[in-house]
Amino acid sequence: MSAARTEETTVESTASSPAVQKDVKRRWVSYIWDTFDKPPEERWLMFKLDTAILTFASLGYFIKYLDQININNAFVSGMKEDLGLFGNELNYMQTCWTVGYVIGEIPSNILLTRLKPRYWIPAAELLWTVLTFSLSRCNTPTQFYVLRFFIGLAESTFNPGMQYIIGSWYRKDELAKRSCIFHTSSGIASMFSGYLMDAVYRLGGRNGFKGWQWLFVIDGVISLPVALSGFFVLPDVPEISNPWYLTKDEVALAQKRMQMEGRQNRGAFTKSKLKKIFSSWHIYLLTLLYILFNNGAAGSQPIFQQYLKNSADPVYSVGQINSYPTTTYAVQVVTTLAYAWSSDTFLHGKRWPPIVFGACVNIISYVSLAVWDIPTGWKWTCYIISGAGYGLSGLLMAWAHEICSEDNEERSLVIGSMIEMAYVFQAWLPLLVWQQVDGPEYQKGFITVSCLSIALIVSCFVVRHLDLKEKEVKRNEKTQEEGAEYASSESSVAVPREASLSKA
Repeated sequence: MSAARTEETTVESTASSPAVQKDVKRRWVSYIWDTFDKPPEERWLMFKLDTAILTFASLGYFIKYLDQININNAFVSGMKEDLGLFGNELNYMQTCWTVGYVIGEIPSNILLTRLKPRYWIPAAELLWTVLTFSLSRCNTPTQFYVLRFFIGLAESTFNPGMQYIIGSWYRKDELAKRSCIFHTSSGIASMFSGYLMDAVYRLGGRNGFKGWQWLFVIDGVISLPVALSGFFVLPDVPEISNPWYLTKDEVALAQKRMQMEGRQNRGAFTKSKLKKIFSSWHIYLLTLLYILFNNGAAGSQPIFQQYLKNSADPVYSVGQINSYPTTTYAVQVVTTLAYAWSSDTFLHGKRWPPIVFGACVNIISYVSLAVWDIPTGWKWTCYIISGAGYGLSGLLMAWAHEICSEDNEERSLVIGSMIEMAYVFQAWLPLLVWQQVDGPEYQKGFITVSCLSIALIVSCFVVRHLDLKEKEVKRNEKTQEEGAEYASSESSVAVPREASLSKA
């Protein structure tokens, strides 16, 4: 979409067709929210979809991240001392979770092309909720390792699965905002977990539970109703969807929208399709891009918390150790939404500029922290602004949906591969560069993520170049096909005319 373009394509109902494309002038309100410029039928459909999908996706990702990040908050809130975790036990707990997450992702996303998502995803949520409750009764590192593995396995269904569903219902000009709204839940959950730990720490001693144990109990209580709601609100994907809140006409309109977008329906993973997928640059470079993003930010490491916990002057309370680092996640939430709106509106669908910006903020922050001997105010600033690098996931996912839009199975496999391989690296990389015993001066970690952020910028431009080149090839092929069709139609008209002249 060029900067000079003042019109957008939408879907409108007419007397002759249930859904046709029509160009309309874009009003300023559409820059606030894209449905304001759509016809009434489509606007009502989008309202229902946003209410169902975004609400469930955001709440589900909220509880996933709440259950994922709580181990860090529990660790700095008494669990370390109570269980004698003075080695690298926290690293091992995080690695066990990551291993389970890695094992489950791609198989789960492949199953989503065959099963009904509204049953598969909520069932997995219910399982990890029960396992989160169980963490409150653990009293040895080994018990944590086992449960964290199975929690990771159950949680592996959600992020790639919901990304696949979002990409199945929304068009290009709608994707980035929805995907980024979905991902802001991780930042909000990280903030909330810090505040929650501060609040529940005071419950220590009640009913035989310590403060950090109460965190797991309350996390489970929050997660349970969200998991159960999924069975009722998740709409599957358009071609098999029949939720109670959509009419048959609305489902047909949703299917038509995806046809206009070139988004393909579900199909089989045949040998020829797999060969096509693995012979394309899509799966390799998009996966590399997500690996560099996911491991080029220290969002999964409690580096700010450990800095505060190890501070001797001044000494911070448990409440302050859990609350102050939430400022980093506040930056993540704000920048994630800013990336989404700027990419969809001012940047006219371009995904790469915010990605490069976030990577640059990472480099500034982590190079400064690697030096370490810097003013305390700037050190705090670096910890806080590093959140600007956490919020790029939604844009990367939107970009992948667009690049792979013509093949449903490729889209599913690429999304699963991106997240899976990112966590494969996250399973072993922290054991090398984010060792608990090195904290809070994680020099190896800070240098590593700075280098990964540089590589992210380079890879982003490579993907952009290949994507533009591929689109140009497709445009040329389409022009040639249209030219051949036009020539064929002209000849079919010309022949009868010449014959009639000869007869005359």
